Amino acid sequence: MTSEQSQSARPHNPVLLREVIQSLAPKPGERFIDGTFGAGGYTRAILDAAACEVLALDRDPTAVRAGTGMVQDYPGRLTVVEAPFSALEATAAKRWSGEAAVLVDGVVLDLGVSSMQLDQAERGFSFQSDGPLDMRMSQAGDLAGPTAADLVNTLEQSALADILFQLGEERRSRAIAGAIVKRRSEQPFTRTLELASIISRVLGPKKPDGRHPATRSFQALRMAVNDELGELTRALTAAERILKPGGRLVIVTFHSLEDRPVKQFLVQRAGREAGQSRYLPEKMALAPPSFQIVNQRPLIPSDEECDRNPRARSAKLRAAIRTEAAAWPEGLG
Repeated sequence: MTSEQSQSARPHNPVLLREVIQSLAPKPGERFIDGTFGAGGYTRAILDAAACEVLALDRDPTAVRAGTGMVQDYPGRLTVVEAPFSALEATAAKRWSGEAAVLVDGVVLDLGVSSMQLDQAERGFSFQSDGPLDMRMSQAGDLAGPTAADLVNTLEQSALADILFQLGEERRSRAIAGAIVKRRSEQPFTRTLELASIISRVLGPKKPDGRHPATRSFQALRMAVNDELGELTRALTAAERILKPGGRLVIVTFHSLEDRPVKQFLVQRAGREAGQSRYLPEKMALAPPSFQIVNQRPLIPSDEECDRNPRARSAKLRAAIRTEAAAWPEGLG
């Protein structure tokens, strides 16, 4: 059995699936973009909800290849493309070429690394299984870039510490970076368990909540390797440009570093400021509001879903509806 076959055989539980579909509210004839196809859970649910069309993107070629069967299940209604979600506007223009302005009815983004990638030791995402220290979501072509091994073996100690602190919120980032630099002077890092072992020596055994001591550092390196925050910023502004008035934007995040920029983007585009009191006059917006926020507080999974799918515990769903206003100019806000 190939890794792709084992992937498809392994059960996959899309997080907040019911809430995502309720927020998107698919209708016959509408067009949607699933910017993080993964195992296709959201895409399949969208297509089953109405006679609509989905353009699905994933920067992981393994996920794209594994989606071939689903494309056949929905002839003429599903297209799966290898591309980062920051390219959703250009990918949609190519898919529906010939149209003066391509607009869609909904965009959904499920952020973070997928369980499929974590399950494949050869991808280098996991600190539980040994594999090459890679962490690239795309490992070939124009989308490929430096690996996690490249970062830990070449970055200055201060730069490495900054990544661990800023993208992993690791309080002992300096100590970990120092241990990495000392170890690489003797032998470069090539394997995931080599790095996990060094981090564990610095931080000690597992935390009381059961979290592995390397969790934050691996998150930070993965986010740096794949420029995840930059990708997110570009995806949000692309979605703003491509959603038609009344179009729905739905984003599922898994930690504060993802959720914070999503919240800030939506609050700003709704013509408000984070933390502004509703009893005070609103400050003048930089431009007419381009989004209306649906849920002022993010939706979170039920206890039942968390028991069924532990990955859901930290998930938050934010949704907004596109207004008639023009997309904000690039660089504004």
